[in-house]
Amino acid sequence: MFTALTASITQPASARDFWNGWRESHGLRNPSYTEQIYTSEIIRTRANTWSNLSYILVGLYAIALSRYDRRQPATAASGYLIQTPVMSLTFGVACCILGLGSGLFHASLTRIGQQIDVAAMYMPLLTLCAVNLGRWMPASFNMGQRSFPCWIPLLILVAVCSVLLFVFKWSMSSVVVLSSLIAMVGTSIVADQFRTSRQLNIRWVLVSFALLIAAVACRELDIAGRFSSPQSLLQGHAFWHILTSLSLASIYVYCRSETITSDTFHSD
Repeated sequence: MFTALTASITQPASARDFWNGWRESHGLRNPSYTEQIYTSEIIRTRANTWSNLSYILVGLYAIALSRYDRRQPATAASGYLIQTPVMSLTFGVACCILGLGSGLFHASLTRIGQQIDVAAMYMPLLTLCAVNLGRWMPASFNMGQRSFPCWIPLLILVAVCSVLLFVFKWSMSSVVVLSSLIAMVGTSIVADQFRTSRQLNIRWVLVSFALLIAAVACRELDIAGRFSSPQSLLQGHAFWHILTSLSLASIYVYCRSETITSDTFHSD
């Protein structure tokens, strides 16, 4: 049913070869993943494309919570993320961009799609790094006689880093960049355990870590051709998308679980 539905959606584009003229990625002729490639269709890999909806769903969830937080008055015990709805909004938008960017790549298998896909992977992690920085900073800073919220320079930093990582994608290792960003998030989590003025639910970190390990296992089995057949609906890289989206969601929920037990108070 899934295959028939996808074919019916993509069939009108098949006759005119939608991606003709776009520069191919290496993965079109020499695929790293097991899933069958339908070269002449608009969605060239099906499970690996549609599974990116999981990132978009996580993003919409965070956006909905940002709207909820904005409408509800924060209490003195509320954590930084709840007190700063714009951070939830940014995380949600970043996850949606990731879903769209990765979906574009797996649908097109073009070089520009790959560049957008990889650059988009960094954005949710950059936002989580900004959230963790914001939790250690004062709520605002003064410039002359005016006061500005500290989330403004943090989001500018996220935007600048995202653009630079997109522009210089081909001159750096995505594994190194992703590992560095994950390490930064992990370091802040470790630091949280020594901060008595704030409490966070560490169980969500354990859930996130377990999901990430499972995602890596699925991806590596898929690359090795040991997860499923090329025609199967269940593809290892598709599970990578689903499990990593849930891992990101778990870290987001961890940040939302923060409660302040001292007089320290951030406001949006």
